[in-house]
Amino acid sequence: MLKRYVRRHPVKTQRFLEILPGFVSWSLILFPFWGSFVVPILVSYYIIAFSVYWLYRSLTMAILSLLAHIRINASMQHDWLEDAQKFDDFKKIHHLIIVPTYKEPLHTLQRSLTALSKQTFPLNRIHIMLAFEQREGEEAHKKAHELITEFGSTFGSVQATFHPDIHGEVKGKSSNMAWGARHAKKYVVDTLGISIEYCTITSEDADAIFDKQYFSYLTYDFLKDKKRYNRIWQGSIRFYNNIWQVPAPVRVLASIFSVAQMFILMRQDRLINFSTYSTSLRLIDSIGYWDTDIIPEDYHLFFKAYFALKGDLEVKPIFLPILADAAEAHGFWSTMHNQYEQIKRWAWGVSDDAYIIKQWILAEDVPFWDKTIRVLKTMEDHFLWPVNWFAITVGALLPPFLNQEFNRTQIGKTLPQLSSAMLTISLISLFVIFLIDANARPKSPHKRSIFGRIMQPFEFLMVPILGFFFSALPGMDAHTRLMLGKYLEYRVTEKV
Repeated sequence: MLKRYVRRHPVKTQRFLEILPGFVSWSLILFPFWGSFVVPILVSYYIIAFSVYWLYRSLTMAILSLLAHIRINASMQHDWLEDAQKFDDFKKIHHLIIVPTYKEPLHTLQRSLTALSKQTFPLNRIHIMLAFEQREGEEAHKKAHELITEFGSTFGSVQATFHPDIHGEVKGKSSNMAWGARHAKKYVVDTLGISIEYCTITSEDADAIFDKQYFSYLTYDFLKDKKRYNRIWQGSIRFYNNIWQVPAPVRVLASIFSVAQMFILMRQDRLINFSTYSTSLRLIDSIGYWDTDIIPEDYHLFFKAYFALKGDLEVKPIFLPILADAAEAHGFWSTMHNQYEQIKRWAWGVSDDAYIIKQWILAEDVPFWDKTIRVLKTMEDHFLWPVNWFAITVGALLPPFLNQEFNRTQIGKTLPQLSSAMLTISLISLFVIFLIDANARPKSPHKRSIFGRIMQPFEFLMVPILGFFFSALPGMDAHTRLMLGKYLEYRVTEKV
């Protein structure tokens, strides 16, 4: 019955599912305010349950991110090329890298290609497709010419595409990736004669810098895995390229995001490809490449492949770092705005939940509990994005503050204390994040004063304020826009 309704009323279903995240998040945010007058006991249980949930997530993150950090350090010392060369098919492997770019500075692209030129994997079997946007104009052609001239003889091939504006497509990374990947496949498979069975494809953000062993590690894991065509590989994204150049608030956020990416590598039940990732060209070709009518391309690609393969898809971790730029612009306030817009774009991933839920309803021959758990975990992350800050910071204070009669009860007196105690314990996670980040981030290129070193840990005291302005607020912004049908356009994060 539900499937029939979704098929008969696609527009109504789409709008309902777009309204749902904002409705849920706003309801949970506002519940402690009005509920403190009407059902304060229920609000108390809600706050306690959320505090326990947050404590569990915080401690889990502390433990798993520490384990991931240890594994990454060990992987960086291991010789993955030697392991990969033991396979008989090693010499058949080629790696295709798509670099979608729009108005990226030339030096950023040069930096990324220079990093690729240091890979331990044979460079003559690495093929690069620079995916420019036609609307960038003559500047894109100049950059393409300079990059091909500089790096063309370094790799197996370096080419460029210029994605035109096509009616019905959403301007952004996903449509550009689809255009560039289709042209790249024609070249490496049809022209060069490389077997699609032995070719991986990587989506590389223009500012990404791979660890020198990334493609050797990928080759080893690809050849080792009997279900290689049902896999996506994800490295550890770290926003460290310019960590010492950005203002302290952005530096703290970049540190937290980086350690969170380490943590998620240890949770294969929750691991979904993000930003820069690899898979087999055969898989991408079989599902029809990236969709051209969406913005959040990474999660969308995962679920598109997941349902196409009837649930037989897994994202595997690559325990090596991939360095990326933290948000930066010219001037402090422009950088703050840039950071806000970047996080709002990430939060706009909630717009894909309508597609994911519809696929969950319509998909057949996909194990019910597997698809249900996958979808529910994604909804948990997306729906609660704006809610977390309110529930853990101000939620426990509202019932006793707004309802004086409830404040005189035993639970009214102990609720703030209980919530505060659990929140204090969860600060262990913040301490672990600081230690991992201090060990993982690159050393400052400039000599730092003793005062600067002493003050560095205290930067993390900004977390409660940053959590509102750079998590809750952009999350509410994205949810509300989607709920009202005010759709976002893809906005490239400015590079300096």
